[in-house]
Amino acid sequence: MIKGQKVVCINDTFNEFVRAVYKQLPDKGRTYTVREVFLGRERIVNGGDSATVGLLLDELHNPPDPFHVGKQELGFSSERFAPLEELPPEEAEVSEEEAAGSPKTGYWMN
Repeated sequence: MIKGQKVVCINDTFNEFVRAVYKQLPDKGRTYTVREVFLGRERIVNGGDSATVGLLLDELHNPPDPFHVGKQELGFSSERFAPLEELPPEEAEVSEEEAAGSPKTGYWMN
């Protein structure tokens, strides 16, 4: 996942501790925009000793991680999200032309 990418939440199950320390949590099925990608700890509950890919999202803002020396904002495991499938830019242009009545062929279908 990369900064600016659209993702959809596939797991919004959180324990009570997480619900207590986060201000905003993602909702399953909702689309978000990746604000930042970072190397994070596996779990904040245990202080974490293994790394995982973490995400900050444009639509959600949370307090600093109480266990992080630099007080980085609490983020989410990338495993809770799936990339939102979008048309590649060149294929999106073709689809826009077709929608406008252009006789071009070869549009992308799901």
